Amino acid sequence: MADRQLLDKVIPLVEQVGRYQLSRFRRLPAGGGEEKLAREYVSEVDLQSEQMLFDGLGKLLPEAGFFGEETGTRGNDRLRWIIDPLDGTTNFLSGLEQFCVSVALEVDGRSELGVVLRPASAECFSAVRGQGLKRNGQDCRPALATDLEKALIGTGFPYRSRDLKESFFRCCEEVLYASRGIRRFGAAALDLSYVAAGFLQGFWESDLQPYDVAAALLFLEETGGLATNQFGIPYSPYRDRLLICGMPQVHDQLLTIISKHYPA
Repeated sequence: MADRQLLDKVIPLVEQVGRYQLSRFRRLPAGGGEEKLAREYVSEVDLQSEQMLFDGLGKLLPEAGFFGEETGTRGNDRLRWIIDPLDGTTNFLSGLEQFCVSVALEVDGRSELGVVLRPASAECFSAVRGQGLKRNGQDCRPALATDLEKALIGTGFPYRSRDLKESFFRCCEEVLYASRGIRRFGAAALDLSYVAAGFLQGFWESDLQPYDVAAALLFLEETGGLATNQFGIPYSPYRDRLLICGMPQVHDQLLTIISKHYPA
């Protein structure tokens, strides 16, 4: 079902959506958009981007269902596209360039194809299961093994997880001084793509949604990365609140710290 030929048709569609987003970027008033949940925003650009993806992907694979961030689920749930049309909406609405489009094809609950595009730099990560991760069409090799003390770690603030606030900040303090540093960019699909490509060496965040991670979790698998919950069990966005990921050595050291601070 998922193959290179299909991927080669998905990428131009995602790039078209990215060009549309750039045409609207920094043209909307700062602080715009509608607040759908606390500190979660949606704009006309999110909605139009999702519609463009629905229309285009529906033509490529008519039998597939959809799970979109803005419009929810519809149709076939065993074969479906999982879409975050604009990951990093708050950044986009504020005029910051760290936002992306994320598309994955899920078969029986597992991502088989994925594309994440950062429109501002035309940087495109893509994969078909078993064929490795590509960045702008070139092979992305697994990152070299390193220790946590030499690793740059990404994270996301627990704005969806007020009950985990104290756990997060205690954990952040320990990770900060055990690693090279911490970064929070505000677009999880890009963060995980960076871990898969070796630009970040580890990452953790709570209460991510399937559309945040569906494509990039495949990228991690394709480059040998690990993604688990705080118990070291393989991560599922349909089950787990906490995601910890990275190359094996960093992941294991990060997991040791995180499991101390978060509740069972």
